[in-house]
Amino acid sequence: MDFAAERSQINVDHKSLSSVAGQDVVVIGGGFGGLSTACYLADADANVTLIEKNKQLGGRASRLETDGFRFDMGPSWYLMPDVFERFFAHFDRDVEDYYTLSRLDPHYRIFFKDGDQVDLVPDVEQNKELFESYEPGAGEALEAYLKESKQNYEIGMEHFVYTDRPRFRDYMDLDVLRYSWGLSLIGSMQGHVEDYFDHPKLQQIMQYTLVFLGGSPYNTPALYNLMSHVDFNMGVYYPDGGIGAVVDGIVELGAELGVEYVTDQPVTEIAGRRGGFAVRTATGDEYLADLVVSDADYAHTEQELLPPEKRQYDADYWESRTYAPSAFLLYLGVEGDVEPLAHHTLVLPTEWDGHFEQIFDRPAWPDDPAYYLCVPSKTDDTVAPEGHSNLFALVPIAPGLDDTESLRAEYRDQVLEDIAANTGVDLRDRIVFERMFSVNDFADRYNSMKGTALGMAHTLRQTALFRPPHHSKAVDGLYFTGSYTTPGIGVPMCLISGQLTAEQMAD
Repeated sequence: MDFAAERSQINVDHKSLSSVAGQDVVVIGGGFGGLSTACYLADADANVTLIEKNKQLGGRASRLETDGFRFDMGPSWYLMPDVFERFFAHFDRDVEDYYTLSRLDPHYRIFFKDGDQVDLVPDVEQNKELFESYEPGAGEALEAYLKESKQNYEIGMEHFVYTDRPRFRDYMDLDVLRYSWGLSLIGSMQGHVEDYFDHPKLQQIMQYTLVFLGGSPYNTPALYNLMSHVDFNMGVYYPDGGIGAVVDGIVELGAELGVEYVTDQPVTEIAGRRGGFAVRTATGDEYLADLVVSDADYAHTEQELLPPEKRQYDADYWESRTYAPSAFLLYLGVEGDVEPLAHHTLVLPTEWDGHFEQIFDRPAWPDDPAYYLCVPSKTDDTVAPEGHSNLFALVPIAPGLDDTESLRAEYRDQVLEDIAANTGVDLRDRIVFERMFSVNDFADRYNSMKGTALGMAHTLRQTALFRPPHHSKAVDGLYFTGSYTTPGIGVPMCLISGQLTAEQMAD
């Protein structure tokens, strides 16, 4: 897979990391942010030990394997392929050295709950015809929207994503003003999309990716229209073997670079010692380090692993943040095929404001949910036994909701009934394996604040320099990486956060 044309737009030089050479570094947490940081530091000749709470590496990108089924439990969309190409290229490797990709067609299918069904495909001309069928002039509007989205992506990635600007004064120079001129920086995504499309279904198509940013059309800055360039122009891919294959590839790369991995060891304390740190675990082990990086949940690290005098923020700060949704997940092994579902399928109410209100404004289990269905067995016959389908359903829900067995059981029945009613696929008599995962599981397994599935949402007041910093302001030598930091939520962003964290450690 060659994304050289995309990469040519992003030519930011990596800063020298030579100052970390010979340093002993402990990375806490093996999500994409931690794995990425570990690779950059090990490549710069630091002595890196990565400690992971759970038995698997990958953080939320863990896998569930049972009875011949293999599920990606977390991320399942492979977007922004140029970021992965750039990551491996830094180490003089190619993506293909570690895993292969299949381009999906359709990218995804949408079932609207009024009976309408659409496919979004790799051919932009076909997508323009689809848009035109809903609204005269919408095909040309899509072309104009994607042109702006591409510009925002290229400028935004080079000058505001791969370049960290943690302080106000970092924005007060002529280069920043020149690059930001003309970007869609003001207003919400809802207002921005309304400038191009009147039809509510077209607005939904242009905004569904906000789920990956943990926001809604009303609280996400318009700058994130750049996600439409990712969606429509760059394509949607499937790593053969699932997102877990990407985790395996980065873990393998880290091992080649010298990273030592320790799993099944929950960290209980980051203690100071003369000239460095002692990282202690629940098993009684102690790891000495000159520098520490935490890819664990930021709030958990500060509130549980550090003493009060070493915290940047108090409990009120963390309580006052806007968190990305949690999720109600159903992992299902099903007899037979599941036509007419596609690999990626969205089921959307024609009016979805109520669902977003029940996530951000009036937290409750959604009455009329918008949700996502993933069927990797459509593309990969290794993820399910012969004659069976591998499927999971994901309903975004408010973080911090009451999550009891009875509520789950009731909602499980509601979701299965909704799938049957709106896609024509009745799964209820064909399920041979089933597991639920929701708010309490995210909190217990990943120490996730309020059981959020993603981290802090990308609201205007929680974007760029308004996110928590990579370098602790209270403890020299302590750093953070992952979705709470810049650039933010999502697997590609967490890979980039690893680079930004490593660069700050070298400053």
